Amino acid sequence: MAAAKRDLKQGKSASTAAGEFVREEMHHIREGKHGARSPEQAIAIGLSKARRAGVKLDAPRHASAATRKQAKRDTARAHAHQGVSPTRSRAATRALQHEGHAAASNAALAAHARKAARTRKAEGK
Repeated sequence: MAAAKRDLKQGKSASTAAGEFVREEMHHIREGKHGARSPEQAIAIGLSKARRAGVKLDAPRHASAATRKQAKRDTARAHAHQGVSPTRSRAATRALQHEGHAAASNAALAAHARKAARTRKAEGK
C-alpha cells in the first residue's frame, strides 16, 4: 500500500497505483505463497486487493455484469472498513494453493501482454 500511496501522491493515475498490488500478487505467486490459473486471474486478484485497500479504480468497462458487481462490492468494502472473515480468507488461500505457479512466469506474462496489445489495436480501428 505504501508504494501505491506514493504513486497517488505523485499524481499518477489510480491504475498505476493499482499496478503495485498486481506486482505484489505476481511476487506472491512466484514465491509459492499461492498460485493462479492464468495471468488474468492474478491481475484480477491484485486489482481486487487494490480496490479493497482504497485505490479509486472504476469497474472494468467491457466486463460481465458479475465482474462489475464484484468490483463495486470491493470498492464499497474499502469505505466500510470491514474486517476480513478468517474462515473465508483461509478457504480462499487453500483454494489458491492448489493452483499452479506458471501464471506468473515470464512466458505467460509476455503472452498476456501480446494478447492485450492485439485487443487494444483492434479497439483503435
